[in-house]
Formats: sequence, C-alpha cells, structure tokens
Amino acid sequence: MIPALFLMLAPAVTFHADVEPILQRRCQMCHRTGEIGPVSLMTYAEVKPLAKAVRQAVETKRMPPWGGVAGGPFANHPELTEAERATIMAWVDAGAKEGNRKDAPPPARWSPGWSMARPGMVLTAPAVFMVPARGEVESQVMILPSYLLEDRWVTAAEIRPGSRSVVHHIVAYVREPGSPWLKDVPRGQYVAWDGAPPKGDILAVYTPGQTPFQAPAGMAKKLPAASDLVLVIHYVAYGQREKDQTSIGLTFGGAPPQKRVLTLQVSPANFRIPAAAANYSVVAEAALPCDALLLSLFPHMHRRGKAFQYEVQGASGQMEPLLSVPAYRFNWQMNYVLAEPRLLKKGTQLRVTAWFDNSAANPWNPDPSKEVVSGEQRGGEALAGYFDIAVDPGLVLR
Repeated sequence: MIPALFLMLAPAVTFHADVEPILQRRCQMCHRTGEIGPVSLMTYAEVKPLAKAVRQAVETKRMPPWGGVAGGPFANHPELTEAERATIMAWVDAGAKEGNRKDAPPPARWSPGWSMARPGMVLTAPAVFMVPARGEVESQVMILPSYLLEDRWVTAAEIRPGSRSVVHHIVAYVREPGSPWLKDVPRGQYVAWDGAPPKGDILAVYTPGQTPFQAPAGMAKKLPAASDLVLVIHYVAYGQREKDQTSIGLTFGGAPPQKRVLTLQVSPANFRIPAAAANYSVVAEAALPCDALLLSLFPHMHRRGKAFQYEVQGASGQMEPLLSVPAYRFNWQMNYVLAEPRLLKKGTQLRVTAWFDNSAANPWNPDPSKEVVSGEQRGGEALAGYFDIAVDPGLVLR
C-alpha cells in the first residue's frame, strides 16, 4: 500500500502576527497621524487598502527611505532585512489577510505630539508666522529665552513645526548670556535673517526625515543658565497660506555627562552656481579643533542639492570616504549616525563635496536661467556639512 503523502503548509502570513510588528519597528515613527508620513500605517483598516502600494515600496526599497547611501556602517540605517521584506511581500501576495487580533503585538507607545519620549521642557514661539501661498520667503529668526537658573545637560531634543508642509528646515542655536550675536533682535518676534554667521552651538535641527536628537549613553549637550535658543527657520511656500508656530522639546539628564556633544560644520565662505549647470561641485575643508569622537554626519543643501560626500584624513594622510549620498533629496534629509564612534585627533582634516543641479532637469529648481549664490535669503543655496562630535565636558572651544 502506498503511504499517504502529507503536504506540510507553512503558516499563513497575517497582518497581526507577522506584518504589524514590522510596521511598529520600521514605519510607524513616521507613518501615523500628525507625523511626516503622508499616510498612517497604525491599524489593519489603514494598511489593507494600501497593501499593493506598500508592497511596491518595499520591493523597490523606496521605503524605508535611504537612497543608496554608502559608508558607515550606520546605527540608524532603516532598511528592512530580507526576511522582513519577504514577509510583507508574501502577506500582500496571499491576499493581505488580517488574521487573529489576539496575535497582535502590544500597541507601540508614542508620545502624543512628539516622536521622542515626552519632553521635560517645552519652549514654543509666542507668535504665529503666516507663510504666503507663493513666492520665496526670507529665512526668519525667533529667539526663545530658556529662563534656566542653572546649567543643564540635554540628553534629547526635538523641534516640532506647527505646519510641516511649509517648513524646510529649522536650526536651534544656543546663544549664551552676553553673546553679541543678534543682540538687537527682540525676543519672541520673527525677524528676517541676514545670514550673519551664528555664534553658538547647535542644539537641534529639524528637516523632513530628521529624527530627534538623542545623545548616546553618558553623553549630552550643554545648555548654560540663562541661555537663549535662536531658531533659524527656512520656510517654503506650497500653494496655500499656512500658519506656523514652532515648539522645541528638551529632556535633561541628571549628573554631568562623561562626554559633551557638539555640533560643528564644514562650509565654504561663499559660492556661486552658474545658470543651467547640471552637475556643479563645491568643496569645503576644515581641521578638527580638538581630539574628539566622531558620532554622526548630516549633509544639508537646498533645492538644487544633487549629491553629497564626506571625507576624512586617514592614518596615511590620504582622504578616506566617510559618507556618500548619491541621490540627495532636499525634502528628506537625514543625520547618519555611525555604528561605532570614530576617534579623530586634533588637526584632522574633514572635507565635504557637494554637487548641485541648477538645470531645467531639476524639478525643484525655481529658475535655471539664473546664477545662484550662497545664502539663506530669497533664492539662495546652502552647503553645510554638519557633524556631531563628543569631547570632554569641560572643553571650551574658541
């Protein structure tokens, strides 16, 4: 007698048992109500109608966004594993079944209105800024007093625009007591910024795609007593008038940290991009002012940004690649966190190279017929190679 043959079927892939945990780990930090993702992926009812689109984004590696970046390895690389990608694709191919709700993981805990844990201190602009429907908007500064009575150490910081659709980026600088920078600008009022070089440390940055600042264990940024936070805000008109009222949330540590985190930058003094230039490069170099641990790299440009590269002077004296972003996106800018901090000696050269597309082929280019100059004002272009370093907490840079 021929023995019966049994076909062993793999368990069906379902939303609650298999897909929902992946979405919690990889997607929901952006794809939920009030966040930057254009759709919410929190529930089966929300995801099911989008199943085919999710599959395509996962198969083509368009999501989570990374863009063919080279270098690292980076601790915040969001790419799905091959197993996670295969699970999502198999789920869609099998009909995107919900499965048993008892198999669902515990709901992810998100702080309402914040991507990080609920901040201990929140500073909000006391006035609303009206962004016009069209045209270039001059960059604005908003100065917020901290009212701190003692030095505090910031372990996490997050900038929250009131309207993400019209905010391209915000940089929060620390202005210590007695600093002459913007001394004539009244606190709590929006004032067009003339691009004068900042005189303080950078506490936090907001760009589309940027995650909140989170200091590594034993590290923090310093916010001296009675300091002001100077918000430099770059607005972009998107077809209708919008209101913006930005807030910044801070979390403080207790004891002084083992290392102080500083945000520095490599930028050229000035540059010009010829009209219609499709692949124009600009290079800037700087020497590290002290021994430090290199923690992360954040390339920043405006609408004509095309590609970006960081290099560092190696032990042989030759420049070595740190980070390459071959397809820079001005509407999705990330801070690339090194998986292992790199020790750099004082005097080590850092080099950034940026490529710009000022041609008609760039859909974001306002006017390819015009030469573009560097600057924060109307029509200006930017090149900033930001990087975070960790130093001794008592170090003073002059």
